Amino acid sequence: MTEPRVSVEFQQRELFPELPDEKTMTAWVAAAAERDVEITIRFVDEAEGFDLNSRYRHKDYATNVLTFDYEHEPVVRADLAICVPVLVRQAREQGKTFLAHLCHLIVHGTLHAHGYDHVTQEQADVMEPLEIRILQKIGFEDPYQDRGEQPEDSQRRPLP
Repeated sequence: MTEPRVSVEFQQRELFPELPDEKTMTAWVAAAAERDVEITIRFVDEAEGFDLNSRYRHKDYATNVLTFDYEHEPVVRADLAICVPVLVRQAREQGKTFLAHLCHLIVHGTLHAHGYDHVTQEQADVMEPLEIRILQKIGFEDPYQDRGEQPEDSQRRPLP
């Protein structure tokens, strides 16, 4: 079996100097890829995160990650919006490193792009162990070990 082809475009990365290099983040997407993937990851501030979450989920707060999945097969096509200020705050509150939490959100969003979900307990029982295995393979701890806040995301509509 050949490795999936992974194409990642990063948007607004230059606004957040604390982000790791693109090669590292692309490797995180690749670790979660089950088939060919074309993903755009847009890093947003709190205002844009609020706008996206309000517009597409009708929630009046900025969330950590939003997943906009367009196609699951034969190629996974999706956009992820990661709100860096929320990520920073949550990492601090949960006693996690910035990199560990960022990796978790990228893996989490990539799995959603593949069609995984965690709305029901049955779905979570499939998605979360997979997430944990991927993160541990990369070198990060189980993000759910303290059962803190989980990533929030949306798969409702594509970005405009």
